Amino acid sequence: MTERLIAACLLLSLGLQGQAFADEPSKRFWSDARRGWHFYEEPEAELPPTTLAAPDRKAPKPSTPAAPPRAPELIEFERLQKTLEEVRSIAIMRPTEANVRRYMELESRVVARASTFADVAQRVAWSSPELDPTLQGRPVNAKAIEVYEQQQSVERSRSIADLGRDHVLIFFFRSDCPYCHAFAPTLAAFEARFGIKVEAVSVDGGAMPGFAGARRDNGIATTLRVSQVPAVYLAQPFTGRITPIGFGVLSESQLLERISAVSAGGSEAALGAVRQPDPALP
Repeated sequence: MTERLIAACLLLSLGLQGQAFADEPSKRFWSDARRGWHFYEEPEAELPPTTLAAPDRKAPKPSTPAAPPRAPELIEFERLQKTLEEVRSIAIMRPTEANVRRYMELESRVVARASTFADVAQRVAWSSPELDPTLQGRPVNAKAIEVYEQQQSVERSRSIADLGRDHVLIFFFRSDCPYCHAFAPTLAAFEARFGIKVEAVSVDGGAMPGFAGARRDNGIATTLRVSQVPAVYLAQPFTGRITPIGFGVLSESQLLERISAVSAGGSEAALGAVRQPDPALP
């Protein structure tokens, strides 16, 4: 009796297990007659436990400082400028009498404001010498210009006299050039007045009145690329530095001004100074 009870319990237990296996059809490969008991299947991969993603908490954006309030004058000026441009465009595209009149009236108001500004600026300049443009550089008053020119002439004359100690002027000419003949007396007077020696070089080998000791071109004109005469160069013999002063007929004041400018610091390089391979002049 006891053995029968044990057997019944075993059968009941196997039946329950079979029912559990029947509820899992994906694992019942032994119940499939076509696969059979000798078929081996890999167990299914276990899925990782799902976790809830943490909410994306973005860092708060830094607050931008508020722009400082604009001056009401700037706002008014921009509005006036825009209105003037629009009214002008309308008058150009549709030039009726009313449109043109409206533009001219608005423009007259703008001109009046600009004139008022100019008057105030002038009064400020009168009371502030450092802001007065008429006191900076070359004056505008006729009497002041006369004094300014006298001072400039004295300073330039002194500068040319200092240059004459170690500089000469090279005068390129052709004997058949009327401009060279017209310029030669000015250059001779300049030499006598300021004491800077003039070396005359004849490009065609001809003579020039006032320069009896003129030399024939030995190739220096080609080296300096003298393409037009008369031409004047400032040369420093012991260094071989030669700087162009000008071409064509020049006045005495032009010669004085240009030579003074070249003699200033850094001017020779700016005006295209060249160095001769041989420092000896022609």
